[in-house]
Amino acid sequence: MGCLAESSVLQSPVFTKQPGSIVYPVETLERNREVVFSCEAQGSPPPIYRWKLNGTEINPKSGSHYSLSGGNLRISHLNKEQDAGTYQCLASNSFGTIVSREASLTFAYLEHFKTHRRGSVSVREGQGVVLLCGPPPHSGDLIFSWIFNEYPTFVKQDTRRFISQETGNLYIAKVEPSDVGNYTCVVTNTVTKSRVQGPPAPLVLRSDGVMGEYEPKIEVQFPEVVQVAKGSTVKLECFALGNPVPSITWRRMDGVPFPRKVDMRKASGVLEIPYFQQEDAGTYECVAENSRGMNTVKGKLSFYAPPHLIEKPQDVQKLIDDSLVWECKATGKPKPSYRWMKNGENLESRVQVANGALSISRLTLSDTGMYQCVAGNKHGEVYSNAELRVIAVAPDFSHNQLRSQTLVKVGGDVLIECKPKMSPWGVISWRKGSEPLRESTRVTILDNGNLRIWNATKSDAGLYTCVARNQFGVASSTGSVTVKEPTIITTLPSTLDVNVGESVVLPCQVSHDPSLELKFTWFFNEQLIHFGSHGGFFEKVGGQHSAGDIMIRNIQLRHAGKYTCAVQTKVDSISIAADLVVRGPPGPPTSIHVEDITDTTASLSWRPGPDNHSPITAYTIQARTPFSLGWQAVTTGKPWWGGHRLTATVIDLSPWVEYEFRVLASNTIGTGEPSKPSKQARTKGTSPKVTPANVSGGGGSRSELVITWEPVPEELQNGPGFGYVVAFRPHGATGWMQAAVPSAEASRYVFKNESIQPFSPFHVKVGVYNNEGEGPFGPVTTIYSAEEEPGRAPTRVRAKSLSASEIEVSWKALPWNASKKRVLGYEVSFVEMEDTASVQRTVGNQTSTIIHGVKGSTTYYISVRAYNTAGTGPPSSPVNVTTKKPPPSQPPVKVMWNASNSKIILNWEQVKALENESEVTGYKVSTQSLNRHSRPSVMETNTTSVELALPTDEDYIIQIKAFGEGGEGSSSRQITIPRITGRSRESGVGGGGHKTFVQSQPQHDPIYLKYF
Repeated sequence: MGCLAESSVLQSPVFTKQPGSIVYPVETLERNREVVFSCEAQGSPPPIYRWKLNGTEINPKSGSHYSLSGGNLRISHLNKEQDAGTYQCLASNSFGTIVSREASLTFAYLEHFKTHRRGSVSVREGQGVVLLCGPPPHSGDLIFSWIFNEYPTFVKQDTRRFISQETGNLYIAKVEPSDVGNYTCVVTNTVTKSRVQGPPAPLVLRSDGVMGEYEPKIEVQFPEVVQVAKGSTVKLECFALGNPVPSITWRRMDGVPFPRKVDMRKASGVLEIPYFQQEDAGTYECVAENSRGMNTVKGKLSFYAPPHLIEKPQDVQKLIDDSLVWECKATGKPKPSYRWMKNGENLESRVQVANGALSISRLTLSDTGMYQCVAGNKHGEVYSNAELRVIAVAPDFSHNQLRSQTLVKVGGDVLIECKPKMSPWGVISWRKGSEPLRESTRVTILDNGNLRIWNATKSDAGLYTCVARNQFGVASSTGSVTVKEPTIITTLPSTLDVNVGESVVLPCQVSHDPSLELKFTWFFNEQLIHFGSHGGFFEKVGGQHSAGDIMIRNIQLRHAGKYTCAVQTKVDSISIAADLVVRGPPGPPTSIHVEDITDTTASLSWRPGPDNHSPITAYTIQARTPFSLGWQAVTTGKPWWGGHRLTATVIDLSPWVEYEFRVLASNTIGTGEPSKPSKQARTKGTSPKVTPANVSGGGGSRSELVITWEPVPEELQNGPGFGYVVAFRPHGATGWMQAAVPSAEASRYVFKNESIQPFSPFHVKVGVYNNEGEGPFGPVTTIYSAEEEPGRAPTRVRAKSLSASEIEVSWKALPWNASKKRVLGYEVSFVEMEDTASVQRTVGNQTSTIIHGVKGSTTYYISVRAYNTAGTGPPSSPVNVTTKKPPPSQPPVKVMWNASNSKIILNWEQVKALENESEVTGYKVSTQSLNRHSRPSVMETNTTSVELALPTDEDYIIQIKAFGEGGEGSSSRQITIPRITGRSRESGVGGGGHKTFVQSQPQHDPIYLKYF
């Protein structure tokens, strides 16, 4: 157990901390001459560490300036000539050795300028100048600046002055007098933070004149190709001398605009691109331009990326003689190359490396160890570790026993797999029962140890044992073989023939081994049928265990096809197919063409659609026009013909109408879907045959004859240019006057002539025409000419107020004398003072009317005039009338009732009229049975009580209202009198928003009050 516990925590070495590169300032050598490279790894047993410098192992023996602390390497008393280089840490335990990434040690320094004097630089005003810095020997990045005359005055960069951080040189595009002075280059090491100054360089102006203008000359330019790492920041420098001072602009040669991460406001002498990506690669151009010309310089930014592992090898345990393939993939630009290491040394023999993948065939125990995939390009390397364990074991079935039971049908084939774990691979043998297995033409042990039985019989049933042996031991595993009767589908393949809308059962009957469970699956045209979906058409109906029948209900054409019943058991699977033919109405005909068309006929042709397995027996033709309600059947020359005829002539069409036609096919099953409509075709025109309907007229102004009619519908006009011919003559005349109305929509014609007498009869007829010719006239009708409005006003106009809301008006009728000024009725006008008049008309010889809805206590002015079709006559002299005061607004309250047998006695409080209301002269009591077919009954009284005789077997509602000469007032609240059957006496109180119900038994009994 102790050994097992120890082995459970054994672990190959894995780095948890790897060394990083160090840049060491030389200036600190005297003060602290020591660096430490970190290295730490996990593992059990704990790893042992070693280090290499430039590929040679370091020996940190006593007295050496190298020492180890754990895995960390400490270097004291540094020597920049001996200790600079590339370091790697190696961690080893019993599983093998791994190597860390490379880490460099470099030394940063900055020496002093060697020269102590510089000669003066003499230039003309307006000329450009370059002051060279020439930095001293150094290691590490530098920053350059320039002092003008004396510290701390530094040169400020602008469009005219530029300091290159690549060379340190100072560039002045155009010298001005203010530039004269001493210039000193200052160099700073970013690592050591040390700073040195060069000798001052005097700048003086020449006295032989001013430099003229000249085109830009680019002095600072970037390389033709710049390699840029992924994610880094790149800076391109560009500056030109010139007069006037040149402007600097940047652009990409492919025309792609700069992304937002590039700040173009800062991009003058320096273009800075942060976080460089693949899409930033390309050719860039710097353009220097002034009024004298332009100059450009180009350079290519090339993207590179150090390797990045995307697929790493994983620890693996293999048996002897197994093969190994380890994948290792990395991204990078340029494309990475690969090498493999084992226990810290490069692998060369017995292995193959292709595209990073490591292959080893026929593993041996010596292949055990720690492997590392190293992917690298010129920009770096990445390491990935994995452990390979090659093991030798005795045969073992614990993880891969023989199947406990293998089922096979009589006549079937079966494979019994035997896959023990053993290394190296040994010998496989088999037993049946307790006896060694005898091989035959049917029973064979395969090369891989598996057992194959062909054409199984009942005698093959039994226990089978696989025995595995190698030099380390023996193991076995046993399983049984059971032979079952085969499953047979007893239903014969068939073709079923059904009609649309019918239902059919597809049978699937089987015989099978009763100990096996059956599973039925159905397919339609090789697609699985999901019962419960498909619109509910498919249903399982196989009630018996050995039946998988299904029913298809309400079959449609789309259900035609191949149906497959698949039957499956644990031993075998079989299937049978049936073809289902669905007969239905024909499909829609196609290619509908109008071959020839006249004014009333059209010749059609078409092609038949699918007959859906039932011959076409007839075709039906339908037509549609802009004027029809949908599709209508049309008449053909032969009302019935066989399904083989594919032409027809349609008759009885309307001339000059656009038609669409469609064809429907029929067979013994029914009529199918219609074809697509034909193209629109217009019948030819002919003279019109239909005359306008409802010819009438009359009215109009003096000396006019007004004739009206209903326009002929467009579908009956038979052609373009449709219009009307109106013919008319006075009664007794022989000749006709005619007028053409050239508008199909016209419905009115007015003939005006001063000689026309009012209300004179005329004979009138209306005919039709179009561009094809004239049509018939309609029947003759009599129409009267316009009449004159009445010439006299009614007399004896009287007005009387009936109530606060009603006025009765009467007058004397006008005679209809020989002047033929008819009176069709009278118009009563009533108006309040300075208000808009309202009008009420009567019809015929009526000489009085009642005006309803007027206001109470209001004076109205009333006049009457006669009217006819010509207008109204003169008004009568106005009369005035004042309506009566409004009726009482207060309803009767405190209504009490008492019932005895069939009599109801009602009492209520007297209603008092307000000052502006008419006096109460009486009350109206309305009673109505709750039977919905009954009508209310009303009685009047001038007292505040009434006795009613009501039937005893019905419920009643009662309302009371006061009235006076101003009319009826407001009603009391509704009172319900319940049926009084079975009671000799009841009473109640209503009003004031409350209701009390009193029940009384015979006299001398107490009275009970119930409120509700």
